[in-house]
Amino acid sequence: MPLDPGAKRFLDRLAALNPPSVLALTVAERRLGLQQLLSFSGPPPAVSRVGKRTLAGPGGLLELRIYTPADPGSLPLPALIYFHGGGLVAGSLETHDPICRSLSNASGCLVLAVDYRLAPEHPFPAAITDGYEATLWIAAHTAELGIDPQRLGICGDSAGATLAAVVCQAIAAASETHLALQFLLCPILDFCATTASRREYATGYLVDLATLDHDLKHYLGSDANPADPRISPLRAADLRDLPPTCIHTAEFDPLRDEGAAYAERLKDAGVKTIYRCHSGMIHLFYGMGTLIPYAASAYRLIGTDIRSMLA
Repeated sequence: MPLDPGAKRFLDRLAALNPPSVLALTVAERRLGLQQLLSFSGPPPAVSRVGKRTLAGPGGLLELRIYTPADPGSLPLPALIYFHGGGLVAGSLETHDPICRSLSNASGCLVLAVDYRLAPEHPFPAAITDGYEATLWIAAHTAELGIDPQRLGICGDSAGATLAAVVCQAIAAASETHLALQFLLCPILDFCATTASRREYATGYLVDLATLDHDLKHYLGSDANPADPRISPLRAADLRDLPPTCIHTAEFDPLRDEGAAYAERLKDAGVKTIYRCHSGMIHLFYGMGTLIPYAASAYRLIGTDIRSMLA
């Protein structure tokens, strides 16, 4: 399928600006750039309530932002623990607020967004330890939070989906709690990948290989190995004990093929898996609804899949 018209107009406009390589940007400039991109999400969708909680994390207090859907069912509600994208160096609860609202309304779930620590101030594995401890804390406080403990899932977008996948693998290995679902939206799953989609869409499709290299450099520091499964979860040896999984990718995204490969590995391991590739879409399409109207249709599909897997 050809590139979506809205996505093409956006990419043409971006190319006309002749932006510098991401490799030349400071972390502060990278963060500002993502903030500007996500300003195209449009007006934040209305939800019933947005609450805040704090919990003791490994490096200090962690903030949770809790979204109740506009049309909630009776308590206790299903819930999704959410990690925002941004290469693990950018993004925040603020930049991804419209995405959390859309996810909550589409899925009928409480969405609990975790304000995990970012690199380079807090390099690998700080985000993982934050995500892991936040997940255990939420699972231990489901009654207090109004969550159905049998319908608690984990999710994220882009590098937040990397984090969700890594935390999910760690939770399954430790058998400390039960997760009913993982939902991964345009995930980065193998930083060492040499896939066809990474070759075909290496430049000119919003997230290019320079962006991935920039973020990985700041996230890893000097000692970590990008082939470590805690960084590239597609490289984990055993996926048999993972919860039912839903993966959505975009057709014109360099990350597409590793998302598809993870879905296939999960199916081969006996994990119930739904995989969808959104035709004509680029990375982050779901966060730019004013430019790419298809985002609204995508959220309806996302909601349908999550509801079916948590039913």
